[in-house]
Amino acid sequence: MKALAPGTVIFHRHRGYGVITAVNLLTGWIAARFGSEQRTLDLNLSSDEVQFADGEAILFRRAPPDRMPHARLMAMVRALHLAGYQKLYLYTWPKPSGLHWRWHLFTGQRDWMQRPWREGWYGSGADYNVNPVMGWGDNPGATTDELIHALAKFDPQGLAQALGKDEDHTAWFAQVCEHLLPGYMYSLDMQRPEGAPLSDMPAVPVIPVRASLPPYPGPDIGWPPGWQGLWTRVHAMPAPRINLTGIPEA
Repeated sequence: MKALAPGTVIFHRHRGYGVITAVNLLTGWIAARFGSEQRTLDLNLSSDEVQFADGEAILFRRAPPDRMPHARLMAMVRALHLAGYQKLYLYTWPKPSGLHWRWHLFTGQRDWMQRPWREGWYGSGADYNVNPVMGWGDNPGATTDELIHALAKFDPQGLAQALGKDEDHTAWFAQVCEHLLPGYMYSLDMQRPEGAPLSDMPAVPVIPVRASLPPYPGPDIGWPPGWQGLWTRVHAMPAPRINLTGIPEA
């Protein structure tokens, strides 16, 4: 399925050609503007017979797009590891609601709890639902190679910090990608059993990136190198990025 994002040109049999102004991959609703109309029209991709500009039908429920970018990010990180950028790490964890998963790419020293924040290297599935891009100048539906080239152009200094060897993490990541891609992603959240303390090595949660996929049927995924003991010792979360806007962040 082609990318669905703000700016995509569509065709509707009653309205003609229009442009998407907003899209929600979770619900299948879009807003579009047609011709010289000032107001946008809300359309449901499952029932309103919306087409791409070339006439291809948008079969949202039959071929739903990924609701999360994590599998695409995993494929990109694996390709960069093969190219020698082994000091590149992908941290993923859920929002408190559990409805969306955050992601964070970082480079250099492998410190999962004190990882550095770098603008454009983190995001959320909630944002991806309404604008399916990573945020470093990439286009919706970009291939793995296109994502890499866009990131290298966006922040060459940051990507250069990933050059080097980290063989045990690279081997772990390659094995995880072999088991999970293309339909599943891992979540590095420390799940606490109700009424019980954190266990030392709980199972790594695996999440489907599309609602139509069944629960993960494969073998258990091990934790990445450097996670031993993180469940039982006290640790400090990384300092948040500086906010210079004066507007409180949600």
